[in-house]
Amino acid sequence: MTETKTLLRMGALALMWGSSFFWIKLGLHAFSPVQLVLGRLLLGATVLLLLCLLNRHRLPSDRRLWFHLAVAGLFHCALPFLLFAIGEQTVDSGITGVINATTPLWALLAAVLWRMEKRMSAAKGAGLLLGLAGTVLIFAPWQASGLLSWGALACLAASASYGFAFVYEERNLSRSGSSPVVLAGTQMLLASGFLVLAMPVGGTTPVHFDLGAFVAVAVLGVFSTGIAFAMNYRLLETEGAVATSTVGYLLPVVSVLLGSLLLSEQLDLRVLAGMVVVLAGVALTRVRRRTKNPVDLELEPVPVEPAPAK
Repeated sequence: MTETKTLLRMGALALMWGSSFFWIKLGLHAFSPVQLVLGRLLLGATVLLLLCLLNRHRLPSDRRLWFHLAVAGLFHCALPFLLFAIGEQTVDSGITGVINATTPLWALLAAVLWRMEKRMSAAKGAGLLLGLAGTVLIFAPWQASGLLSWGALACLAASASYGFAFVYEERNLSRSGSSPVVLAGTQMLLASGFLVLAMPVGGTTPVHFDLGAFVAVAVLGVFSTGIAFAMNYRLLETEGAVATSTVGYLLPVVSVLLGSLLLSEQLDLRVLAGMVVVLAGVALTRVRRRTKNPVDLELEPVPVEPAPAK
């Protein structure tokens, strides 16, 4: 039952994060990157803090915990959100999807450097590589333009930031004892503060009225940011950083299916094969080593010497 709940959370997270690139594209029709990210973060923080209020959860009182949440807010929210929004102005969505799929590999590198991933099974390593290969097969970056550009470098830096943040959150926040909603809400609030500081640089351009863009930012804030990050902390607590980051491999599957269902985009054999490879890779990362339970081991009978005759 626990594994089922984990897979459902991963699926919901993939749905919310996988559709975020689509909403970002729509949101940029009305907002600058800084304006879009600030609106996204403020909406996410509002939703989470309202949930804290309704459930009578208090914000953290530990200063050290606030520091860790500020670091997480910078590297998992403010910085990568802004970099992806900037990158998507000039980079094709296929390139963005492939670059974003490198997040689990960055998370693995950070976990190894922090000595949090001491032993990795062959199945998990193969799954990580298969997931990336499937993503490349889906998006076929050799057919797109912008692979070598500043926008692509911005997306790559954002993916590396995500990978670092996953491991940092597992190491310093996932076992803090605070509710996932409290952690995510405080993180969003602090990340919003970072974006307020960036407003004089890129947030003063006129906002163009576009109903679709306003709806896109609302969906981004409420679901892809607020609710999604609360789920992220729950997964970090139960699964760890590298396993949670493999959700990134499911994002292209979601985006392709949404394109087929909502935009009538055709699925060719290459894309379908890539989706199968991605799902196989994620499945391999879920394979766990079977360990013997000491309780189940058969105990050898202890010979009992007969009592001496009286």
